[in-house]
Amino acid sequence: MIRSTPSKHPRLITAAALATAMLALAGCAATPGADSTADDTSGTHVLKVAATTTPMPEVVRAAAEAIEEPYSIELVEVADYVQPNTMLAAGELDANFVQHPPFMEDFNAANNASLVAIEPVYLTVVGTYSSKHESMEDIPEGGHIVVPQDLSNQSRALQMYASAGLIKLDPKVDKWEVTVKDVVENPQNLQFTEVDLMQLNAAYPEADGVFLHGTFARQLGLVPGEDAIAVEQDPQFAVSLVSRADNQNSPEVKALARAFHSDEVRAVLEEFDVPAAF
Repeated sequence: MIRSTPSKHPRLITAAALATAMLALAGCAATPGADSTADDTSGTHVLKVAATTTPMPEVVRAAAEAIEEPYSIELVEVADYVQPNTMLAAGELDANFVQHPPFMEDFNAANNASLVAIEPVYLTVVGTYSSKHESMEDIPEGGHIVVPQDLSNQSRALQMYASAGLIKLDPKVDKWEVTVKDVVENPQNLQFTEVDLMQLNAAYPEADGVFLHGTFARQLGLVPGEDAIAVEQDPQFAVSLVSRADNQNSPEVKALARAFHSDEVRAVLEEFDVPAAF
């Protein structure tokens, strides 16, 4: 079996390396009845885990250092937050590491899927950031506010404006399910624009306020939390290892869960100054 070259990740198999191995074995007939999850004659089982923005891929690589035999991890890097859920629901992945449980639940509801949060791994620090203002109170009449399109993150963004007294939200709607349609009082006539989570950074230079996860704030040279004009960190939004209902109790997923709660993963989180959830 071909493995990645860096010795610091002994059980991490990249997609490129796996493809090379498959080509090398293309002329060999499969053994009838052989275990389809076995990657080589030693019986190593390759577990595919998708990740997107930093520090998610780094956490997966650290878990690959920690996972016990006979398992290894293939990191599948993706460019958005929907694709890894679609792939996981279709059985193309063993797990993914891209989201918090409320985001996963929104996907399940919209796609009749049965994804399951296995273990929380790290806490997210989200905030409202502004390139123009020093505080929420400085946002002017008619200010341009950019919030995420997805329900779970949009509600988090709106709660910050409500907490600052800039808007009032419908009290009959659960606080983590409110959308811009549930703004019942907007005395400053704030203008809300909904965009995809991956496009929020592009709005930062011009918006009066924009919601950002810590990962995206770092990409702009901002210090998560410290440079925000409002901050929220709720444990229910911990970034979590996610799998499916049909394999959540399998030996493979249990091995992944142990690896994602390892000292190797904790060291990576400390390196990125991200609070562990375990």
